[in-house]
Amino acid sequence: MDKGKVQAIIEWSVPTKVTELRSFLGLANYYRRFIKGYSKVVSPLIDLLKKDNQWDWSMQCQMAFESLKKAISTEPVLRLPDLDLPFEVQTDAFDRALGGVLVQEGHPVAFESRKLNNAEQSIFTVVIDNVANTFFKTQKKLSPKQARWQEFLTDFKFEWLHRPRRHNIVADALSRKKVIAYIAVLSEVISNFNEKIKLAAEQDVAYGRLKQQVKEGMIRRYWLEGDLLVAKGGRWYVPISGLRKDLLWETHDSKWAGHPGEERTLALLARSYY
Repeated sequence: MDKGKVQAIIEWSVPTKVTELRSFLGLANYYRRFIKGYSKVVSPLIDLLKKDNQWDWSMQCQMAFESLKKAISTEPVLRLPDLDLPFEVQTDAFDRALGGVLVQEGHPVAFESRKLNNAEQSIFTVVIDNVANTFFKTQKKLSPKQARWQEFLTDFKFEWLHRPRRHNIVADALSRKKVIAYIAVLSEVISNFNEKIKLAAEQDVAYGRLKQQVKEGMIRRYWLEGDLLVAKGGRWYVPISGLRKDLLWETHDSKWAGHPGEERTLALLARSYY
């Protein structure tokens, strides 16, 4: 296997604190169903996430870390491309680096992550999870400070692109390793939770009334994606029902959550849900 294809995984630095470990586990957890004995391999690392445990990166932790990196970057997780199957390219970028993964049927074929040179940094697309900011360049009503920002930005060639946080789980991990810790907690929830929202929304009178008000332009702090309400930051609006309790349980009590505190739990939920 060409090591150049998986350099971003092979060179992943040893975590030195809980947030860095959560970031790595977010990526590993995404491919856990392809890794034999994943729960057993990852258990020393999961123990470090427990609230009352002190940080002690033992030999067992190092072995688990290396085993997971090897498992992610080799078959049966990473595999040779099949030219008869469709490819999916997942990418993400920010001001100084970019990352991506080539996927077939949920299996990564190759990983990529690198820094941008000076020339590449001067021509760019601003990918942002706040849809309101995409209108900043053409906004007419501005404060003096915002007007200065707008004038400053005219020296740069770029476009705004809105992309909700719930997308690009793996690519985001490769380019912003330290800010995707929440994925380890929410990756299991998000995949099927939107279907539950749809079913609950059909039976929730208040949710239906709110949708109608959004359609009629009476409320502007939400918008619709398909039949679902979305709030600021690209977050799904969750109906007031048992779903909210389910989401709280998954985020706080599931085996990947590590029992975060109240503030941490709310912060995790606020990333993708309203």
